[in-house]
Amino acid sequence: MKHSLLIPEPAGAPKALAQAIIDGQCLVIPGAYDAFSAKLIEEAGFGAVYVGSYATAAAAYGLPDVGCLTLDQIVNHARKVASAVSVPVIADAEGGFFEPGNIWRTVREFEKAGVAAIHIEDHAGGKHTDLPQRLIPLDTMLAKLRAALDARTSSDFVVMARTDAIWATQDEEEAIRRVKAFYDIGIKYIFANGATPGTLRRMRKVVPAKYVTINLSDVRDRSVWDGAADIVLDYGFCLQAVAKCLTSALSAYRASSSADSTDLFLEPADKFEARLGYDAFALRSNQYTLHR
Repeated sequence: MKHSLLIPEPAGAPKALAQAIIDGQCLVIPGAYDAFSAKLIEEAGFGAVYVGSYATAAAAYGLPDVGCLTLDQIVNHARKVASAVSVPVIADAEGGFFEPGNIWRTVREFEKAGVAAIHIEDHAGGKHTDLPQRLIPLDTMLAKLRAALDARTSSDFVVMARTDAIWATQDEEEAIRRVKAFYDIGIKYIFANGATPGTLRRMRKVVPAKYVTINLSDVRDRSVWDGAADIVLDYGFCLQAVAKCLTSALSAYRASSSADSTDLFLEPADKFEARLGYDAFALRSNQYTLHR
């Protein structure tokens, strides 16, 4: 395993996101839950990193993703992720946090955090629950998106428009109506949440945008997304993987006093530390040590 001896470069130019997308081939991204998981995603060879409110709420606060985090909490978490990797980072901006007149602050904070893209959604609440699901009015959503586009300091910064019409209300016709409206105001990346590969192919015939969606549990072969979506966000993958593996490791630890029962769960310390730049620290320290 080869590791850089330098401090990681943040994901600088947002245009790197566009460069990471290959026409006809979907970019499937496992969602990170913190800076370290983001580093592992990059190391595994993925061309971008995603950090959503679902993983942020769970990993940083031990909370459900029900809209209880503030802009500053989500931005600060995204900043840590972006500073740990050199690939572009896509971040979740929820519903924009503010009315249109103050959306500029949301955009500027994420830009300063170093992410390449954000998505703003039209879901009005109750996500991941059995509570009534509803969308904000389309006119309100369009006003937020216009304000977000206008607030960018660089046109390379990507504002994705997310509609939950399919995921929340199972209304494909309404989803297509909203997708058309988003595209007409200049949104190039459209997040059709919950759309199947077939639905996305139908949408492409109507609106020639870049399409983003979440990975679906019934899509067992992720190559099926090729030609349908441009980006698929497997937002809970790393979080769920570590929850299962760590639960098993802790159970084994508690069940036996023998280290033999838990060694198989552990990465050797030297390999783990090599991921974090201890060797780079030593190199810098030696470089700047005064020799008398």
